[in-house]
Amino acid sequence: MNIFIAGFQHETNTFAPSKADWAAFQLGESFPPYREGPEVIEAYGGQNIPIGGFIDSARERGWGLIASAWAGATPSAHVTEDAFERIAGVIARDLSQAYAQGSVDAVFLDLHGAAVGEHLEDLEGELLGRLRAIVGHAVPIVATLDLHANVSRRMLDEADALVAYRTYPHVDSADTGRLAAELLARRIARGVRESLQVRRLAFLLPLNVQCTMVEPAASVYQLLRDLDAQHGTVLSFATGFPAADIAECGPVVWGYGDAADVAVQALFARIDSPRAQWRLDVLPPREAVAAALTIAEGADRPVVIADTQDNPGAGSDSNTTGMLRALLAERAGERHPGRVALGLLFDPAAAAAAHAAGLGARIEISLGTEVATWAGQRSDPPVQGVFTVRALSDGDLLLKGPMSWGSVVSVGPSACLEIDGVLVAVASGKSQMLDRELFRFVGIEPESMKLLVAKSSVHFRADFAPIASRILVAKAAGPMAADPADLPWTRLPATMALRP
Repeated sequence: MNIFIAGFQHETNTFAPSKADWAAFQLGESFPPYREGPEVIEAYGGQNIPIGGFIDSARERGWGLIASAWAGATPSAHVTEDAFERIAGVIARDLSQAYAQGSVDAVFLDLHGAAVGEHLEDLEGELLGRLRAIVGHAVPIVATLDLHANVSRRMLDEADALVAYRTYPHVDSADTGRLAAELLARRIARGVRESLQVRRLAFLLPLNVQCTMVEPAASVYQLLRDLDAQHGTVLSFATGFPAADIAECGPVVWGYGDAADVAVQALFARIDSPRAQWRLDVLPPREAVAAALTIAEGADRPVVIADTQDNPGAGSDSNTTGMLRALLAERAGERHPGRVALGLLFDPAAAAAAHAAGLGARIEISLGTEVATWAGQRSDPPVQGVFTVRALSDGDLLLKGPMSWGSVVSVGPSACLEIDGVLVAVASGKSQMLDRELFRFVGIEPESMKLLVAKSSVHFRADFAPIASRILVAKAAGPMAADPADLPWTRLPATMALRP
């Protein structure tokens, strides 16, 4: 068995301010950088990403691997036509050459499932279609998807099998790659595609309620596993990425196996009723800080606040100041000097100024950026003030948390800046605060803080929940709408409800 492998990862927020160009995929930032050929196998085997799990499983099964390209970029607005065509072009070229030589028995793709291009709505469906046209229907194609995939009918039709993550935070990325290898083995053993059943939900799910560490998602995904064990199926529930203005945005349930119809219907019924179980609970910025300070007084572990609407893992630029202003307005740093921290805040100019001034210097700067959000709204203006440089870093670090262990990220020249007792982790590159190392690399020890603000929606919970006395979610002005009903949709079907 020789398996052709490749990857393309992008989560597109069509309402976000910045696009993903070719340079974004080359850099990767919070994703591994672009790679081609054998280097993909050498770099990603053993990592907690889908292709890593697939590589490990393939080696255990004795399968040979033919690696093409792997590309990922931090979530943002649309993927540029140039970037997609470069990546898709390399993968299609490599597959054509390998298939012509008779050395391809199957194809595995590490996909996200919510990529939208400048020129095409369904980039994963397009990529699958182009590869299917090369190998025909005799060669199986399987792919992994993110839990937030907006799964299109074309994706399901072109692939022999698709399987999505079952955790959010995504601690099971490598496990999902292994599950894809199992689906491929089942497909090869049968000689034909397994029976597929699909049900699409009629409402959008806010990102924050999709977390599988809390209810109702925790019980839903446990039911998914139980149904698989009972019926011998492989089910998936993609909760959807609710900031993509496309016709097929939204949650989808699907499954493979002889009893897929029974299992899919049972899972769909549990998700669909009662819809009120999926309602959102968030706080305004100053309310969240005030509540956190009250809790912190009697707590021996930090209170963590999610700055969910400036989450760079969902298309924002991680540069708004609403939560920083709330911390200063509530005098959080004065009440707990040096024990209140926020990060990561993307501001290359501020990081450069800190490096130029040096450790211990006091610099007068404007920190953060005022950005357009949606429907003509804007985020808070930058914070003007005198900041003390508490730490400096080149921005290269190894992640050690449960979600991205073993991954190296590069966020460029970075610094810890202090203002009125509040510590701000400032970086020249964008990365969601999903790992405690993203505070530690600029000298902030998360465990010793009283209050932490994480620019993230849910992924932070994997590494921060174990040290948190309480977790709150705040709705400061930013490009990633916590409530999908806030967005100016134009392409959703009239039958799709904006709230559960």
